Amino acid sequence: MDILVEHADTFSDLQGKLGKRSFDFAAIHGNIDAFRDDSLSLDTCAALHGATSCLGAMTNGGYTKGVAAFAIDDPDGAYGTAVQAFEGNPKVAASIATKNALIAADRMGEQPDLIWVSVTPGCEEDVLEGIESIVGPDVPIVGGSAADNSVEGNWFVFGSAQREAEGVIVSVLFPSVPVSLAYQNGYSPTEHRGVITKSDGRKVFEIDGLPALGVYSRWTGGEIAPTIQGSGDKAILSESTFWPLGREVSQLGNVPFYLLAHPAVAHVDGSIELFANVETGEEVVLMNGTKTGLITRAGRVANTARRAGGLDERQVLGALMIYCGGCMLSVQDQLDEVVNGVNSALGESPFVGAFTFGEQGALLRAGNRHGNLMISCVVFG
Repeated sequence: MDILVEHADTFSDLQGKLGKRSFDFAAIHGNIDAFRDDSLSLDTCAALHGATSCLGAMTNGGYTKGVAAFAIDDPDGAYGTAVQAFEGNPKVAASIATKNALIAADRMGEQPDLIWVSVTPGCEEDVLEGIESIVGPDVPIVGGSAADNSVEGNWFVFGSAQREAEGVIVSVLFPSVPVSLAYQNGYSPTEHRGVITKSDGRKVFEIDGLPALGVYSRWTGGEIAPTIQGSGDKAILSESTFWPLGREVSQLGNVPFYLLAHPAVAHVDGSIELFANVETGEEVVLMNGTKTGLITRAGRVANTARRAGGLDERQVLGALMIYCGGCMLSVQDQLDEVVNGVNSALGESPFVGAFTFGEQGALLRAGNRHGNLMISCVVFG
Protein backbone atom coordinates (compact mmCIF):
# COMPACT_ATOMS: atom_id res chain seq x y z
CA MET A 1 0.00 0.00 0.00
CA ASP A 2 1.12 3.51 -0.83
CA ILE A 3 -0.58 6.61 0.63
CA LEU A 4 -0.35 10.11 -0.78
CA VAL A 5 -1.69 13.26 0.90
CA GLU A 6 -2.10 16.47 -1.08
CA HIS A 7 -3.81 19.79 -0.40
CA ALA A 8 -4.69 22.77 -2.59
CA ASP A 9 -6.73 25.96 -2.60
CA THR A 10 -9.40 24.51 -4.91
CA PHE A 11 -10.56 21.13 -6.12
CA SER A 12 -9.37 21.98 -9.62
CA ASP A 13 -5.89 22.70 -8.26
CA LEU A 14 -6.00 19.42 -6.37
CA GLN A 15 -6.83 17.55 -9.57
CA GLY A 16 -3.72 19.07 -11.12
CA LYS A 17 -1.54 18.07 -8.18
CA LEU A 18 -2.73 14.46 -8.25
CA GLY A 19 -2.06 14.38 -11.98
CA LYS A 20 -2.40 11.18 -13.95
CA ARG A 21 -1.49 8.89 -11.09
CA SER A 22 -4.02 6.10 -10.46
CA PHE A 23 -5.55 5.49 -7.04
CA ASP A 24 -7.80 2.78 -5.68
CA PHE A 25 -9.43 5.10 -3.12
CA ALA A 26 -9.36 8.80 -2.29
CA ALA A 27 -11.07 10.64 0.57
CA ILE A 28 -11.40 14.35 -0.20
CA HIS A 29 -12.54 16.85 2.42
CA GLY A 30 -12.45 20.63 2.31
CA ASN A 31 -13.94 24.09 2.44
CA ILE A 32 -17.16 24.42 0.46
CA ASP A 33 -15.66 27.45 -1.30
CA ALA A 34 -12.98 25.18 -2.79
CA PHE A 35 -15.60 23.17 -4.74
CA ARG A 36 -16.67 25.69 -7.34
CA ASP A 37 -16.10 23.35 -10.28
CA ASP A 38 -19.18 21.31 -11.13
CA SER A 39 -16.91 18.48 -12.32
CA LEU A 40 -16.02 16.97 -8.95
CA SER A 41 -14.31 13.87 -10.26
CA LEU A 42 -10.94 12.17 -10.45
CA ASP A 43 -10.76 10.11 -13.62
CA THR A 44 -7.83 8.08 -12.29
CA CYS A 45 -9.49 7.20 -8.95
CA ALA A 46 -11.57 4.03 -8.75
CA ALA A 47 -13.41 5.01 -5.55
CA LEU A 48 -13.82 8.74 -4.83
CA HIS A 49 -15.27 9.77 -1.46
CA GLY A 50 -15.94 13.49 -0.96
CA ALA A 51 -17.57 15.75 1.61
CA THR A 52 -17.46 19.41 2.58
CA SER A 53 -15.62 20.31 5.79
CA CYS A 54 -15.90 23.43 7.96
CA LEU A 55 -13.45 26.11 6.77
CA GLY A 56 -10.97 23.62 5.29
CA ALA A 57 -9.07 20.59 6.50
CA MET A 58 -5.80 19.64 8.16
CA THR A 59 -2.94 17.43 7.02
CA ASN A 60 0.46 16.47 8.35
CA GLY A 61 1.64 19.63 6.56
CA GLY A 62 -0.71 21.89 8.53
CA TYR A 63 -4.11 23.54 8.27
CA THR A 64 -5.45 24.39 4.81
CA LYS A 65 -8.36 26.72 4.05
CA GLY A 66 -8.86 24.76 0.83
CA VAL A 67 -9.21 21.04 0.19
CA ALA A 68 -7.16 17.95 1.05
CA ALA A 69 -6.97 14.43 -0.39
CA PHE A 70 -6.00 11.15 1.27
CA ALA A 71 -5.28 8.83 -1.67
CA ILE A 72 -4.51 5.11 -1.48
CA ASP A 73 -2.79 2.96 -4.10
CA ASP A 74 -3.36 -0.62 -2.98
CA PRO A 75 -3.52 -3.24 -5.76
CA ASP A 76 -3.83 -6.02 -3.17
CA GLY A 77 -6.85 -4.42 -1.47
CA ALA A 78 -10.41 -3.69 -2.55
CA TYR A 79 -12.38 -0.45 -2.29
CA GLY A 80 -15.85 0.69 -3.27
CA THR A 81 -17.85 3.90 -2.87
CA ALA A 82 -21.47 4.87 -3.49
CA VAL A 83 -23.58 8.02 -3.03
CA GLN A 84 -27.30 7.95 -2.34
CA ALA A 85 -29.87 10.72 -1.85
CA PHE A 86 -32.07 10.39 1.22
CA GLU A 87 -35.36 10.89 -0.64
CA GLY A 88 -37.21 10.89 2.67
CA ASN A 89 -35.71 7.70 4.08
CA PRO A 90 -32.08 7.97 5.29
CA LYS A 91 -32.00 4.40 6.62
CA VAL A 92 -32.97 2.91 3.27
CA ALA A 93 -30.62 5.29 1.44
CA ALA A 94 -27.70 4.17 3.61
CA SER A 95 -28.48 0.50 3.03
CA ILE A 96 -28.62 1.06 -0.75
CA ALA A 97 -25.34 2.99 -0.70
CA THR A 98 -23.67 0.22 1.30
CA LYS A 99 -24.86 -2.46 -1.12
CA ASN A 100 -23.69 -0.44 -4.11
CA ALA A 101 -20.31 0.23 -2.50
CA LEU A 102 -19.81 -3.50 -1.91
CA ILE A 103 -20.77 -4.22 -5.52
CA ALA A 104 -18.29 -1.56 -6.69
CA ALA A 105 -15.58 -3.27 -4.63
CA ASP A 106 -16.63 -6.68 -6.01
CA ARG A 107 -17.08 -7.89 -2.43
CA MET A 108 -20.86 -8.29 -2.11
CA GLY A 109 -21.70 -10.53 0.85
CA GLU A 110 -18.41 -9.85 2.63
CA GLN A 111 -17.67 -7.71 5.67
CA PRO A 112 -15.21 -4.88 5.05
CA ASP A 113 -12.45 -4.08 7.52
CA LEU A 114 -13.75 -0.53 7.77
CA ILE A 115 -16.53 1.70 6.48
CA TRP A 116 -15.74 5.39 5.95
CA VAL A 117 -18.94 7.43 5.89
CA SER A 118 -19.93 11.03 5.26
CA VAL A 119 -23.53 12.12 5.76
CA THR A 120 -25.37 15.43 5.60
CA PRO A 121 -26.45 16.42 9.14
CA GLY A 122 -29.72 15.55 10.79
CA CYS A 123 -30.31 11.81 10.64
CA GLU A 124 -26.96 10.16 11.37
CA GLU A 125 -28.42 7.52 13.69
CA ASP A 126 -30.72 6.30 10.90
CA VAL A 127 -27.76 6.14 8.52
CA LEU A 128 -25.78 3.95 10.92
CA GLU A 129 -28.77 1.62 11.22
CA GLY A 130 -29.04 1.40 7.45
CA ILE A 131 -25.37 0.52 7.03
CA GLU A 132 -25.51 -2.09 9.78
CA SER A 133 -28.56 -3.68 8.17
CA ILE A 134 -26.21 -4.77 5.37
CA VAL A 135 -22.86 -5.47 7.06
CA GLY A 136 -23.92 -6.17 10.64
CA PRO A 137 -22.92 -4.42 13.88
CA ASP A 138 -19.32 -5.66 14.06
CA VAL A 139 -17.83 -3.67 11.17
CA PRO A 140 -16.41 -0.38 12.48
CA ILE A 141 -18.08 2.66 10.89
CA VAL A 142 -16.04 5.84 11.10
CA GLY A 143 -16.63 9.27 9.59
CA GLY A 144 -18.32 12.59 10.05
CA SER A 145 -21.20 14.77 8.99
CA ALA A 146 -20.59 17.15 6.11
CA ALA A 147 -20.17 20.77 7.14
CA ASP A 148 -20.29 24.26 5.71
CA ASN A 149 -18.71 27.43 7.10
CA SER A 150 -21.68 28.99 8.87
CA VAL A 151 -24.24 26.26 9.74
CA GLU A 152 -26.51 27.45 6.93
CA GLY A 153 -27.02 24.03 5.35
CA ASN A 154 -24.81 24.52 2.30
CA TRP A 155 -22.93 21.26 2.90
CA PHE A 156 -22.93 18.29 0.53
CA VAL A 157 -21.37 14.89 -0.10
CA PHE A 158 -20.13 13.72 -3.48
CA GLY A 159 -18.64 10.88 -5.49
CA SER A 160 -17.33 10.75 -9.02
CA ALA A 161 -20.83 10.69 -10.53
CA GLN A 162 -23.03 12.84 -8.27
CA ARG A 163 -23.31 15.22 -5.34
CA GLU A 164 -26.11 15.35 -2.77
CA ALA A 165 -27.14 18.15 -0.40
CA GLU A 166 -29.27 15.63 1.51
CA GLY A 167 -27.64 12.25 1.30
CA VAL A 168 -24.88 9.88 2.29
CA ILE A 169 -21.68 8.51 0.78
CA VAL A 170 -20.46 5.13 1.98
CA SER A 171 -17.02 3.68 1.27
CA VAL A 172 -16.14 0.07 2.04
CA LEU A 173 -12.45 -0.58 2.66
CA PHE A 174 -10.71 -3.96 2.35
CA PRO A 175 -7.08 -2.77 2.65
CA SER A 176 -4.10 -5.07 2.32
CA VAL A 177 -2.74 -3.79 5.66
CA PRO A 178 -4.33 -3.78 9.12
CA VAL A 179 -6.29 -0.77 10.35
CA SER A 180 -6.78 0.37 13.93
CA LEU A 181 -8.88 3.18 15.31
CA ALA A 182 -9.96 5.30 18.26
CA TYR A 183 -13.04 7.47 18.93
CA GLN A 184 -13.00 9.81 21.94
CA ASN A 185 -13.88 13.22 23.31
CA GLY A 186 -11.82 15.83 25.12
CA TYR A 187 -14.29 16.65 27.91
CA SER A 188 -14.67 15.79 31.60
CA PRO A 189 -17.89 15.12 33.54
CA THR A 190 -19.09 17.63 36.12
CA GLU A 191 -21.19 16.97 39.21
CA HIS A 192 -24.37 18.04 37.41
CA ARG A 193 -26.58 15.25 36.10
CA GLY A 194 -30.26 14.50 35.61
CA VAL A 195 -32.76 12.32 33.77
CA ILE A 196 -34.47 13.36 30.54
CA THR A 197 -38.15 13.19 31.41
CA LYS A 198 -39.54 14.47 28.11
CA SER A 199 -37.92 14.43 24.68
CA ASP A 200 -38.61 13.95 21.00
CA GLY A 201 -35.70 12.91 18.80
CA ARG A 202 -33.13 15.68 19.18
CA LYS A 203 -35.30 18.02 21.23
CA VAL A 204 -35.19 17.87 25.05
CA PHE A 205 -38.22 19.43 26.74
CA GLU A 206 -37.63 18.44 30.36
CA ILE A 207 -34.82 17.29 32.63
CA ASP A 208 -35.93 15.98 36.04
CA GLY A 209 -39.41 17.24 35.26
CA LEU A 210 -38.28 20.85 34.76
CA PRO A 211 -37.84 22.92 31.58
CA ALA A 212 -34.59 21.73 30.02
CA LEU A 213 -33.26 25.21 29.20
CA GLY A 214 -33.62 26.37 32.80
CA VAL A 215 -31.84 23.28 34.11
CA TYR A 216 -29.06 23.63 31.55
CA SER A 217 -28.62 27.32 32.42
CA ARG A 218 -28.35 26.52 36.12
CA TRP A 219 -25.85 23.75 35.47
CA THR A 220 -23.62 26.04 33.39
CA GLY A 221 -23.69 28.80 35.99
CA GLY A 222 -25.60 31.11 33.71
CA GLU A 223 -23.36 30.68 30.66
CA ILE A 224 -26.62 30.00 28.80
CA ALA A 225 -29.60 32.26 29.58
CA PRO A 226 -32.51 30.41 31.27
CA THR A 227 -35.14 32.01 29.02
CA ILE A 228 -35.27 33.43 25.51
CA GLN A 229 -35.95 37.15 25.19
CA GLY A 230 -38.23 38.11 22.34
CA SER A 231 -40.28 35.88 20.09
CA GLY A 232 -37.62 33.88 18.27
CA ASP A 233 -35.48 30.88 19.12
CA LYS A 234 -31.75 31.42 19.75
CA ALA A 235 -28.73 29.56 18.41
CA ILE A 236 -26.42 28.62 21.31
CA LEU A 237 -23.92 26.50 19.39
CA SER A 238 -20.96 28.71 20.25
CA GLU A 239 -21.81 29.28 23.92
CA SER A 240 -22.44 25.58 24.54
CA THR A 241 -19.26 24.24 22.91
CA PHE A 242 -17.50 23.82 26.25
CA TRP A 243 -20.68 22.59 27.97
CA PRO A 244 -22.13 19.60 26.07
CA LEU A 245 -24.37 16.91 27.54
CA GLY A 246 -22.85 13.47 27.96
CA ARG A 247 -24.43 10.04 28.14
CA GLU A 248 -22.49 7.12 29.61
CA VAL A 249 -22.52 4.39 26.95
CA SER A 250 -19.73 2.07 28.10
CA GLN A 251 -16.96 1.55 30.61
CA LEU A 252 -13.35 0.48 30.27
CA GLY A 253 -11.59 -0.56 33.47
CA ASN A 254 -14.40 1.05 35.51
CA VAL A 255 -13.80 4.34 33.70
CA PRO A 256 -17.02 5.58 32.07
CA PHE A 257 -17.07 6.67 28.42
CA TYR A 258 -19.41 9.51 27.56
CA LEU A 259 -20.97 10.08 24.17
CA LEU A 260 -21.58 13.81 23.72
CA ALA A 261 -24.56 15.76 22.41
CA HIS A 262 -24.02 19.42 21.50
CA PRO A 263 -26.86 21.84 22.42
CA ALA A 264 -27.55 23.86 19.27
CA VAL A 265 -30.75 25.88 19.77
CA ALA A 266 -32.60 27.26 22.78
CA HIS A 267 -36.34 27.44 22.11
CA VAL A 268 -38.85 29.92 23.46
CA ASP A 269 -40.83 27.05 25.01
CA GLY A 270 -37.88 26.21 27.29
CA SER A 271 -36.67 23.21 25.29
CA ILE A 272 -33.18 22.57 23.92
CA GLU A 273 -32.39 21.14 20.51
CA LEU A 274 -29.27 18.98 20.16
CA PHE A 275 -27.13 17.69 17.29
CA ALA A 276 -27.76 14.07 18.34
CA ASN A 277 -30.77 11.97 19.27
CA VAL A 278 -31.56 11.28 22.92
CA GLU A 279 -34.19 9.17 24.64
CA THR A 280 -36.65 9.89 27.41
CA GLY A 281 -35.35 8.14 30.53
CA GLU A 282 -31.67 8.61 29.68
CA GLU A 283 -29.40 10.19 32.26
CA VAL A 284 -27.36 13.13 30.99
CA VAL A 285 -24.27 14.62 32.58
CA LEU A 286 -23.02 18.15 32.05
CA MET A 287 -19.55 17.90 30.53
CA ASN A 288 -16.86 20.57 30.52
CA GLY A 289 -14.00 21.16 28.11
CA THR A 290 -11.10 23.55 27.79
CA LYS A 291 -9.11 24.87 24.85
CA THR A 292 -6.04 23.06 26.12
CA GLY A 293 -7.93 19.77 26.30
CA LEU A 294 -9.27 20.11 22.76
CA ILE A 295 -5.83 21.01 21.40
CA THR A 296 -4.05 18.05 22.98
CA ARG A 297 -6.83 15.48 22.53
CA ALA A 298 -6.30 14.98 18.79
CA GLY A 299 -2.74 13.78 19.37
CA ARG A 300 -3.89 11.53 22.19
CA VAL A 301 -6.60 9.98 20.02
CA ALA A 302 -4.07 9.41 17.22
CA ASN A 303 -1.69 7.82 19.71
CA THR A 304 -4.47 5.56 21.03
CA ALA A 305 -5.38 4.46 17.49
CA ARG A 306 -1.74 3.71 16.67
CA ARG A 307 -1.20 1.74 19.87
CA ALA A 308 -4.44 -0.20 19.30
CA GLY A 309 -2.76 -1.61 16.19
CA GLY A 310 0.43 -2.46 18.06
CA LEU A 311 2.40 -0.03 15.89
CA ASP A 312 5.30 2.26 16.60
CA GLU A 313 5.58 5.58 14.79
CA ARG A 314 7.77 4.15 12.02
CA GLN A 315 5.16 1.56 11.06
CA VAL A 316 2.33 4.02 10.38
CA LEU A 317 1.60 4.38 6.66
CA GLY A 318 -1.04 7.07 7.08
CA ALA A 319 -4.23 8.06 8.90
CA LEU A 320 -7.69 9.52 8.41
CA MET A 321 -9.00 11.78 11.17
CA ILE A 322 -12.31 13.39 12.08
CA TYR A 323 -12.20 16.49 14.29
CA CYS A 324 -15.43 18.19 15.35
CA GLY A 325 -16.03 21.49 13.54
CA GLY A 326 -17.30 23.10 16.74
CA CYS A 327 -14.11 22.14 18.53
CA MET A 328 -12.06 23.44 15.60
CA LEU A 329 -13.78 26.84 15.72
CA SER A 330 -12.91 27.08 19.42
CA VAL A 331 -9.19 26.42 18.84
CA GLN A 332 -8.84 27.80 15.32
CA ASP A 333 -6.00 30.12 16.28
CA GLN A 334 -4.00 27.15 17.60
CA LEU A 335 -4.57 24.54 14.90
CA ASP A 336 -0.81 24.30 14.35
CA GLU A 337 -0.55 22.83 17.85
CA VAL A 338 -3.31 20.33 17.02
CA VAL A 339 -1.42 19.23 13.92
CA ASN A 340 1.87 19.03 15.80
CA GLY A 341 0.29 16.71 18.37
CA VAL A 342 -1.02 14.38 15.67
CA ASN A 343 2.33 14.42 13.85
CA SER A 344 4.12 13.52 17.07
CA ALA A 345 1.78 10.57 17.65
CA LEU A 346 2.02 9.31 14.06
CA GLY A 347 5.69 9.95 13.38
CA GLU A 348 5.01 12.62 10.72
CA SER A 349 3.10 10.08 8.60
CA PRO A 350 0.65 11.49 6.03
CA PHE A 351 -2.83 12.18 7.36
CA VAL A 352 -5.96 14.13 6.47
CA GLY A 353 -8.41 15.47 9.03
CA ALA A 354 -11.92 16.78 8.28
CA PHE A 355 -13.83 19.28 10.44
CA THR A 356 -17.36 17.91 10.77
CA PHE A 357 -20.78 18.80 12.20
CA GLY A 358 -21.26 15.37 13.78
CA GLU A 359 -18.94 12.43 14.31
CA GLN A 360 -19.45 8.70 13.86
CA GLY A 361 -17.20 6.04 15.34
CA ALA A 362 -16.94 2.60 16.91
CA LEU A 363 -16.85 2.17 20.68
CA LEU A 364 -15.72 -0.84 22.64
CA ARG A 365 -18.80 -2.55 24.12
CA ALA A 366 -21.11 0.12 22.65
CA GLY A 367 -20.83 -0.41 18.88
CA ASN A 368 -21.09 2.22 16.17
CA ARG A 369 -22.44 5.50 17.51
CA HIS A 370 -23.11 9.07 16.43
CA GLY A 371 -21.93 11.87 18.72
CA ASN A 372 -20.90 15.50 18.79
CA LEU A 373 -17.67 17.28 19.75
CA MET A 374 -15.82 14.00 19.17
CA ILE A 375 -12.51 13.05 17.56
CA SER A 376 -11.74 9.85 15.66
CA CYS A 377 -8.64 8.48 13.99
CA VAL A 378 -8.11 5.51 11.66
CA VAL A 379 -4.50 4.35 11.28
CA PHE A 380 -3.18 2.24 8.41
CA GLY A 381 -0.01 0.32 9.24
